[in-house]
Amino acid sequence: MRRAALVQALMLAATLLASTPASAEIRIIQSPGGQVGPFLDLFEKVRESGERVVIDGPCLSACTLVLSIVPGERICVTKRAVLGFHAARSVDRRGRLYAEPEASVAVLAAYPGPVRDWISRRGGLSSRLLLLKGRDLAAIYPRCR
Repeated sequence: MRRAALVQALMLAATLLASTPASAEIRIIQSPGGQVGPFLDLFEKVRESGERVVIDGPCLSACTLVLSIVPGERICVTKRAVLGFHAARSVDRRGRLYAEPEASVAVLAAYPGPVRDWISRRGGLSSRLLLLKGRDLAAIYPRCR
């Protein structure tokens, strides 16, 4: 099980981030999301590093927690950026999905105000994936230069 967790963490880092010391930026190029814990750990390290985050592709589900952890002034988006939000859910031992309403409330509260407002105007977090992109996204986060 430890090996599986290590492999998952390495795949997460490889899929999610591209960083070079000279650039002092983290680039999210594609992330379908996944278990919340590894994302929280990773984004905490990014926050502590002081590096800028460039969202340059799909950042879905748990990936969007970057908005809650890294200061907004250190986040920018490209034209390819898409943020995907849904209600929190867990999987039981039999592989069945079930809702986590308390976690959904906590996650929504942790997002920056403009993101919370955008989600609320679309009916709030639910099992349906809400996609924030294009002009709506650029109204909240600056385009990367």
